[in-house]
Amino acid sequence: MFDYSLFHWMTFLSAAVLLNLSPGPDIAYILGQTLRSGRRQGFAAMFGIWTGAALHVVMAAVGLSAILATSALAFSIVKWVGAAYLIWLGVKMLLSRGDQFVAAEQQPSRKSLSSVYWQGMLVSALNPKVAIFFLAFLPQFIVEGAGPAEAQLLLHGSLIIAVAAVIEPPLVIAGAKLGAFLKRKPRVGVWMDRGLGALFVALGARLAASAR
Repeated sequence: MFDYSLFHWMTFLSAAVLLNLSPGPDIAYILGQTLRSGRRQGFAAMFGIWTGAALHVVMAAVGLSAILATSALAFSIVKWVGAAYLIWLGVKMLLSRGDQFVAAEQQPSRKSLSSVYWQGMLVSALNPKVAIFFLAFLPQFIVEGAGPAEAQLLLHGSLIIAVAAVIEPPLVIAGAKLGAFLKRKPRVGVWMDRGLGALFVALGARLAASAR
């Protein structure tokens, strides 16, 4: 059970590191919340993203992601909902006057942390490209005789999240320090929100224009 070669692990872990370092809505959301609101909200965003990723791993293991890969209608529905959600988040930031960025110097409430967590989960869960990526990526590391295919998919998918648990917390800590520095600059909150808002609108537009 789960008997893999050293080459297998080196190949998989290298790919997992590169995957977690690649820019996209997940990293943008984590760093955006960290810069705007500090370390606690950054970690809440990170846990939300991980939850959404875990849903994709489970979907890939049980075969539900295949529906997105083979059904144009299902893919389009999830794609447009995800794109609309990213654009909605971006527009909210664009219309902000930076007050949320400045107010975040205070300790965030449980409700705000919960909101950031669920938003992060939706950012990840509503991205059909992530589901299809897992469906295409994880089966490449299934080894005959190493256990049931579903168990191997769950193992490797969980390890991708475990690699994220090593890479992303330092990014949150560094982002919180950068955010604290930027808060001392006049009007930085306004331009930070506008920059992050424009980024999310662009990511949403790119998702909307994407094809399978």
